Amino acid sequence: MTAEPLVDTPPMVRAWQVRKRFGHLEVLKGIDLDVHAGEVVVVLGPSGSGKSTFLRCINHLETIDGGSIHVDGELIGFRADGGRVRHLRKREVTRQRREIGMVFQQFNLFPHLTVLQNVIEAPTGVRGEPRAQARERARELLRKVGLEDRAGAYPRQLSGGQQQRVAIARALAMRPKLMLFDEPTSALDPELVGEVLATMKALAEEGLTMVVVTHEIGFAREVADRVVFMDGGVIVESGPPAQVLDAPSNPRTRAFLSRVL
Repeated sequence: MTAEPLVDTPPMVRAWQVRKRFGHLEVLKGIDLDVHAGEVVVVLGPSGSGKSTFLRCINHLETIDGGSIHVDGELIGFRADGGRVRHLRKREVTRQRREIGMVFQQFNLFPHLTVLQNVIEAPTGVRGEPRAQARERARELLRKVGLEDRAGAYPRQLSGGQQQRVAIARALAMRPKLMLFDEPTSALDPELVGEVLATMKALAEEGLTMVVVTHEIGFAREVADRVVFMDGGVIVESGPPAQVLDAPSNPRTRAFLSRVL
């Protein structure tokens, strides 16, 4: 595996010929994608198309088998060595992940900690941030996601939508350069989806760089700068929402949208 040379001003995310295999199954078959700072990219596609795997590769939760991924100009999971790349040590990968927030389908909150404690856990434990400073920042983030009054509650006392908003606040507490969302509303009851999407829309309006895997077509249409359609481990189509959603050029995209719209 060789490293792709970088240009002088790289995008926030540069994925180049990314490949990923699980046993004999090749899930990603050469993904090329740039995401620029402040851009919101929504990734659509059927189940099994490789969307979530690609997202997990960006922060090295999955190790790629070919190509390269850079975030803010830094090669993720590997280091270049004379035209070759070698695996980073675990602590170096952990350092890289501090800069990349991720929100999953499941909320993964610590059930024995309050909302406030969940949000300050990583900044104090991983970054070594003073507790008073982390607590102040956490209250600011909970206010941003509309949950300041629930700071002392435990996850079991919250709705699914509230728990997901806490998970977003927790990810933001690490001050990431990039936020990844892996189908953040798929585990929610339909009436709770809107509150999470509204929080994500507000973050987009603030200029946060986001890559979002979702089936929420309305969110993609309203918030995305670009929509990417994946199928069979490849990017089939990419462009502005109006182009991809309203006038897709590829028959695979049209077939998918005809089923979900």
